Amino acid sequence: MIINQFATLFVDDQSLPWESVGEGVKRKIMTYDADLMMVKVAFETGGIGAAHSHVHTQMSYVASGAFSITIAGETRIVRMGDAFYVPSNVWHGAVCEEAGVLVDVFTPMREDFVQ
Repeated sequence: MIINQFATLFVDDQSLPWESVGEGVKRKIMTYDADLMMVKVAFETGGIGAAHSHVHTQMSYVASGAFSITIAGETRIVRMGDAFYVPSNVWHGAVCEEAGVLVDVFTPMREDFVQ
């Protein structure tokens, strides 16, 4: 069942395409509506999520692997089962220490990811 033009009640991960977003980094948009977006990001060891900021509030769950995450100048290592929060307009970035996957959630949705 489709709830709106983009979101569905159930998402079949295997049917969604990966998009390369940098060396050693790829993502797939799992689902979204105007207010919320979930994105899976897979990193190879050494993959970098370059430092950036955006107006969206972000929460991320470490599904697997280990990452060095920097938020507002503070860096911590996060591992499978951990999570982190990025407030709106705060600089943040990631370096993958051990190949893995982050599940990012944004509010509102990232229009720049679907254009």
